[in-house]
Amino acid sequence: MIKPDLTQPLPAELGSLHFVGIGGSGMSGIARLFLAAGHRVTGSDRSENHNTEALRELGATIAIGHDATNLGDADTLVYTGALWPDNPEYLLAVQRGIPTLHRSQALAWLINRQRLVAVAGAHGKTTSTGMIITALLELGQDPSFVNGGVIESLGVSSARGEGEIFVVEADESDGSFLLYETAVALITNVDADHLDHYGSHEAFDAAFVSFANAAAELVVVSSDDAGAIRVTKSLAGKRILTFGEDAAADIRLHSVVTNGPVSFSVRWQGADYAAQLRVPGHHNAVNAAGAFAVLVGMGFDPQASLDAIATFGGTERRFELRGVVRGVSVYDDYSHHPTEVAAALASARTVVGDGRIIAVHQPHLYSRTKMMAGEFAETYERLADHTVVLDVYGAREDPIPGVTGALVSERFADPSHVEYLPDWQEAADHAAAFAREGDIIMTLSCGDVYRIVPQILASLEATAEATPVATA
Repeated sequence: MIKPDLTQPLPAELGSLHFVGIGGSGMSGIARLFLAAGHRVTGSDRSENHNTEALRELGATIAIGHDATNLGDADTLVYTGALWPDNPEYLLAVQRGIPTLHRSQALAWLINRQRLVAVAGAHGKTTSTGMIITALLELGQDPSFVNGGVIESLGVSSARGEGEIFVVEADESDGSFLLYETAVALITNVDADHLDHYGSHEAFDAAFVSFANAAAELVVVSSDDAGAIRVTKSLAGKRILTFGEDAAADIRLHSVVTNGPVSFSVRWQGADYAAQLRVPGHHNAVNAAGAFAVLVGMGFDPQASLDAIATFGGTERRFELRGVVRGVSVYDDYSHHPTEVAAALASARTVVGDGRIIAVHQPHLYSRTKMMAGEFAETYERLADHTVVLDVYGAREDPIPGVTGALVSERFADPSHVEYLPDWQEAADHAAAFAREGDIIMTLSCGDVYRIVPQILASLEATAEATPVATA
């Protein structure tokens, strides 16, 4: 992939923009904002999806497939972190000498001098960002925003508002979250990831310290996460609000009930405020506490803020129900790190009742799979009733010899709890045959595993009335 030069000064004007990889959730959201700001936008991607279709309706010109001619007469090229340096559109832009910007640089240019709320963390940032955006709208604000997933109630992942507040999900994976002139920083957790970029846990922590220190008004940070605690200890001269279940947290989460709709209370400045969420899982009570801390820290009324957060209905690919066939519910989830997977499966357990959870895991990145195969195996074996492992979705990485999905399946203590099936049709058929009424089948990855869902639903239809292959 292209390693962006995040130190280069941004041009005063960007003119017309060409987005390479425009169909991605982050890229499409930024492209939508430039269209709303009156810029001419073109783009390209490997395949059609709902993002490319929506952008065309808004006026973007989009080509499917990558070719140098797609660049046209664009003044600026914007690229995603997954782009390879031999991309013909990128190479032509370099040859012409026009600005080539990583998507985070384009977003930083667009944010300009608005009051920026930036949400960072290894897990929970898309949901936390969505909660803050939803609450601000409920509170009568009109923020601009870019989220990493489509907010269910809004049908979009980004929009240009008329208010002074701009809310972004800030990507720590390549250090680009350090570009922004942040007013309020929310750190959901600092669970080491993306070590292929940072090289060490210490460097990963240091990036979050820099991110927090750049916040002009307020830092909101978890009181429960070990990495976040390390970062907090390194901050000086900042206004800090901590949130979590720790007794010393400024916003203390307590009385969490996850059997059914999640309910909880938060204690802030000697008073308790209660809420019931529309999204499941203990981790979402934690996310709500962080969003609450941001809002009260910005001066909004506590109970009104919590009531507004409670209207959040979720984002696409976060425990998203995709269909129910013969009593089996099929969910899709973006989780791609052991901690995220554990939270997603715990949420599923609160919903499934007496049923079982059949997980379909697509390892994401060769480096992460090599480093965390054992953690993934332990998490799935402990929290799912049966797991189907697909092959690795490499994304921006070249294959590593010997690294396949088998690395995960081979680490299960009991081989009967897992099947490594790199053929997607075999995987769909196996999951469908295993499932019985009341079960959940859940796909998990930030790769393209969501594309297997129609195959699973079709396999469930084909195996109606069939006897499950296992009853564990």
